[in-house]
Amino acid sequence: MCVVLVDRLQTRDGHVVVEIALNVPKSLNALNREMIEKMLQVLDECRQDPTVVALVLHSTIEKAFCAGGDVVGLRSACLEGDVRDEATDFFQQEYKLDYAIHSFNKPIIGWGSGIVMGGGMGLLCGCSHRVVTETTLMAMPEITIGLYPDVGGSWFLNRAPGRTGLFLALTGARLNAADALFVGFADRLLHSTQREQLREQLLHADWSGEAAAEVHRILKSLEEKAGITLESSVENHLDVVQSLTDHHTVEEVVESILAHDCGELVWLSRAQKSLLHGSPLAAQLIFRQLKVSKHLSLKEVFQCELILSVQCCLQREFFEGVRALLVDKDGRPSWRYGAVREVEQAVVDSCFEMPWSQHPLSDL
Repeated sequence: MCVVLVDRLQTRDGHVVVEIALNVPKSLNALNREMIEKMLQVLDECRQDPTVVALVLHSTIEKAFCAGGDVVGLRSACLEGDVRDEATDFFQQEYKLDYAIHSFNKPIIGWGSGIVMGGGMGLLCGCSHRVVTETTLMAMPEITIGLYPDVGGSWFLNRAPGRTGLFLALTGARLNAADALFVGFADRLLHSTQREQLREQLLHADWSGEAAAEVHRILKSLEEKAGITLESSVENHLDVVQSLTDHHTVEEVVESILAHDCGELVWLSRAQKSLLHGSPLAAQLIFRQLKVSKHLSLKEVFQCELILSVQCCLQREFFEGVRALLVDKDGRPSWRYGAVREVEQAVVDSCFEMPWSQHPLSDL
């Protein structure tokens, strides 16, 4: 089975629009190495092809764009081989792909319909034109598996309004399309049935001018026709989020969130439960990572994330989180620490130390 389908579509005026479709339905398109390598190859070819004017990144299934990285496969590979080498190879390639999307020289339309989580967020948020629909369900729930929001999360979470990025990272809170637009993870809200209309308009467009401007015009027109109105829980509860995260230490922030009376607010209650059952070590790493990466360049962000991701594997907290949630599915991870206040700062410090003599992404 082809894990990534590629279609080169001829436009009316002789150009090419390339569609890249994730095609691993069983795992909801969880990103594996084969998928990553294929997409890197396609991007490289399209970058150098003067006939290609735009790309569309989407999924062959309606339920999900991409539910994350193939963390089960990564865990297995690490447990069977050398942890540092296996983790370095996987995350290095994934981050190269994310960076390539962020820095691509032509418009990439990301069709983020359905589930968009973890590694899927890395793909979508890097696109120049990010589309969400009425079925979009977003989250960065890495804290539940002993990890932190990587794949560029250090970049786009730090650019969300106020301290919403910190809140989303610590709680893995779920977002709908309106939330995605509010926090800056998406650009346009279309109906899930409009992808065919998008294709037709791209193929009949005038590509004699600036490609990005033409894509903007098409998406704006489709959004106006869709006329979808959704409420944003993040926007509606922004004052609460700001208050709960208005503390100097991660211990204070976590205690504030866990002590909050959510009442009938289901969105906040669900976010609170994710934090309660998440990894205390991961909470410490999340807080530190967002601070140290706040003023880094995009390249530096991915370099910093590679260090932390490999160290998370070496600490094995990540393996335990994946086991409990996705392998044995008992929902009972045996975290290294019982509470955020118990986490040793020396362990946190060690997670930010480079485990190689030379950084694998030094030439990113």
